[in-house]
This record gives sequence, structure tokens and C-alpha cells, in this order.
Amino acid sequence: METYTAMRHFADSWGLLAMAAFFVGVVVFTLRPGSKQTAKEAADIPLKED
Repeated sequence: METYTAMRHFADSWGLLAMAAFFVGVVVFTLRPGSKQTAKEAADIPLKED
């Protein structure tokens, strides 16, 4: 039971911080300058003819 308690404590503190940092990183990466063209190219992939 001691391992469970330690893992639960880690998830409640550092795990939450890691997930929040990952979320902020994804948002910043998505909204960075210059990503509009990359997103447009990715959106057009299904419409391209080979």
C-alpha cells in the first residue's frame, strides 16, 4: 500500500504540473507565428490529387 500512496502523491503534485506544462506547450506551439501556413498545408492534404 505504500507504493500506491507514493504514486498517488506524485500524480497529485508533479504529475498535474507536468500535464499543465505539456498543455501550455501544445497551445504555444499551435499558436506560434508562422504555423498558419503549416496548418493550411496539412488541412489541404486530403484534397490533393496524386
